Amino acid sequence: MEDIPDAPDQAADTGLPTLLAEAVGYAESRHWEVTPGAWLVDGGGSTRCSCGDRRCTLPGAHPLDADWSRRASAGPVAVRTWWTELPEASILLPTGRSFDVLDVPETAGCLALARMERMDLHLGPVAVLPFAPGRAGRRLHFLVLPGVAVRLPEMLRKLGWPPGRLDLVARGEGDWTVAPPSRIGSAGYAQWARSPTTLNRWLPDASELISPLAYACGRDSPSYRARAAQPAGV
Repeated sequence: MEDIPDAPDQAADTGLPTLLAEAVGYAESRHWEVTPGAWLVDGGGSTRCSCGDRRCTLPGAHPLDADWSRRASAGPVAVRTWWTELPEASILLPTGRSFDVLDVPETAGCLALARMERMDLHLGPVAVLPFAPGRAGRRLHFLVLPGVAVRLPEMLRKLGWPPGRLDLVARGEGDWTVAPPSRIGSAGYAQWARSPTTLNRWLPDASELISPLAYACGRDSPSYRARAAQPAGV
């Protein structure tokens, strides 16, 4: 997967600016609530977040204000107005409403995704994000039915994983994911590993995906890699 934004068919069809067309498409086609986020400002040989904080930990990937959750909307008119006024704003999708997100490292996510496809599991859209706060490397966001954020610890415990052992995060009420083709930090663009289509309009329950995701995250953990690297007989 390259660090480039998806080529949005809707933008090509309508002639609208890419971010505006995509934001309206999420609202119209998927009925997902969206809200504008911060964006990146280039200049002076550096890139900075539009919020003005030079120490911003989520450049181009956070809400514009504290009231973002209440103001988020799936109304195409409101969405069109926002991106007409702020054409560079990133596209944020609130979690805990139409969907939750299972957030995993890219290596583990790709391993799990290949395994899920071999198992012929029903999958929803899967996004690739350049980074997440406090975590290194790219991330995969699996969209699932809402409610997993409160259930995840118990689901992992039943699979034999104590809390905090896996780099597997659930994003639900009060959180968000950044939608393609938003530009994030200096690491690239959000993009789709599996784009939203008519075939994945109905999202899977997290219980259908949690076992292959936990297995892949376990294999990707530092402790597993350290054991795998040890010579035989050590």
